[in-house]
Amino acid sequence: MASFGSRGTVKPFPGFNANDDAQKLRKAMKGLGTDEDAITDVVSRRSIGQRQEIKIAYKSLFGKDLVDELKSELSGKFEQVIIGLMMPSAVYDAGELKRAMKGAGTDERCLIEILASRTNEEIKHINAIYKREYKKSLEDAIDGDTSGKFQRVLVSLCTGNRDEGTAVNPNQAKKDAEDLYEAGEKKLGTDETQFISILCTRNKNHLLKVFEEYKKIAKKDIEDSIKSEMSGDLEDALLAVVRCIKNKPAFFAECLYKSMKGAGTDDDTLIRIMVSRCEIDLLDIRAEFKKMYGKSLHSFIKGDTSGDYEKVLLRLCGGDD
Repeated sequence: MASFGSRGTVKPFPGFNANDDAQKLRKAMKGLGTDEDAITDVVSRRSIGQRQEIKIAYKSLFGKDLVDELKSELSGKFEQVIIGLMMPSAVYDAGELKRAMKGAGTDERCLIEILASRTNEEIKHINAIYKREYKKSLEDAIDGDTSGKFQRVLVSLCTGNRDEGTAVNPNQAKKDAEDLYEAGEKKLGTDETQFISILCTRNKNHLLKVFEEYKKIAKKDIEDSIKSEMSGDLEDALLAVVRCIKNKPAFFAECLYKSMKGAGTDDDTLIRIMVSRCEIDLLDIRAEFKKMYGKSLHSFIKGDTSGDYEKVLLRLCGGDD
């Protein structure tokens, strides 16, 4: 389960009573028609932990599974976001990864976004849930659904073995920067393995120093080098890793912007980020979004969605700033 973050827009509800909330949800789904506003009001204003208590209370009071009941009453994108909110974080992420690899195509964006941005602890929880729910390891699933250097990045990230210390070794940082330069800009062709090895294992502070040293040596930013040296999913994956190291809220702000710009909306990405970050750092994501695009996230969602789906996303988003 995700730890509650002070930079989230959704906080634990004061005066919370699981039985009262279970009764409200039952009433919203009983009889003719469904009261979507009442469902939004309860689900979007409770923390993940509180929602799990409501599920237990609902089963105890009515002998039925709350998630099953919601699925039978709701539909479309509104159902998707409400059901997402009812799941513990690791269960939700594992389900999204499974969905990304199910069927004919692969949702590479989803794989990259989750694996590049989660902490070691979060990834270890996801691995355990994935194995329990789908009777297959996440690594085996990735191996069966991806290939080449892109597969190697994802497998490296899914081990949840990045150094999460804070120590910076200036000499090693300089050597790492030189190794990256020699593996890419300095030679004909690219040694992608060196990029994967350094970018997917070193700690954040150390990598920030590596990026600083790299700019001195290469006379360009590491992101620009990745863009010129690589392409496709591998480029996207390594850029995501670098951006999460530099500024994770800005990374998510960019993902949200891309999900809503142009014709059509990537609802899966929009929902996934709003659901997974609303208790962690959505206030910071909102601030970065405004800084990067000159408009509030709230106004973007309002212009790009509608109906009950829009209402619940706006509730998760919080203020229009």
